[in-house]
Amino acid sequence: MPSYEQLSELLDPASTVLLTVECQQGVVGTDSALPELAREARSSGALRNVARLVAAAHETGVQVVHAIAERRPDGRGASRNARLFRAAERLPVQQLSGSTAVRVAAPIEVAEEDVVVRRLHGLSPIHGTDVDALLRNLGCRTLIVTGVSANVAIPNAVFDAVNLGYTAVVPADAIAGVPADYTPAMIRHTLALVATVVTTDEVLGCLGRRRGRG
Repeated sequence: MPSYEQLSELLDPASTVLLTVECQQGVVGTDSALPELAREARSSGALRNVARLVAAAHETGVQVVHAIAERRPDGRGASRNARLFRAAERLPVQQLSGSTAVRVAAPIEVAEEDVVVRRLHGLSPIHGTDVDALLRNLGCRTLIVTGVSANVAIPNAVFDAVNLGYTAVVPADAIAGVPADYTPAMIRHTLALVATVVTTDEVLGCLGRRRGRG
C-alpha cells in the first residue's frame, strides 16, 4: 500500500485520468441485462464509490473518461468469437446504440468536460478503441480504473494500460464482479501484481489535500 505522499505524486490532476468502465444503465442500472452483476455493483457500494470518485475528479480537474460497450441494432461489427458475446445477443436487455441502456447510470454524474468513448466490439475498453490516443493527448500518465466487471473488462483495462506504459491505480472498492468473493481474490492474486491497489477514500483524501493546497 503506497503512502499518501506516494499516492499524491501518482495522482497529479494534470497527468491523471479517471476511467469508468461499463457503468451504464443496461449493465449496472435497475433494468440491467446482468441483474446479478448490477446487484453486486450496487450492494457492495462500488457504483456509489465510482460516483464519489467522478464527483471529486470534477472538483479537482482530473479528466474523466467513460467507456461504454454497445452494439448496433443490426449487429454489424460486433464480436461473435466467444461464448460471452453469443450469450449477450440473447439477453432481454440489449446495449443498443442510442438507447437508454448505454447511458451512464445514476448516481454517476456526467459533466460537459467528460469524454465518452463507445465501442462496438471486443472485451477491452482500451484496446481497439480511441482511449489510448485520447489519454496520450490528455497528457495522462496515471489511469484510475473503476467500474465493471472484475471478471473481464476491468483486468483487460488494467493489463492494456500497463502494457501501454500507464501507471494503473485501482480503487478496490470501486470495482465489482460476480460472484462477490471473486473480486477480492482477483485483486489480490492478479491486479495487485501490476497495479497500485488503493481504496476510494485514499484517492479522495489525496485529491482533497491537493484541493486544499490549491
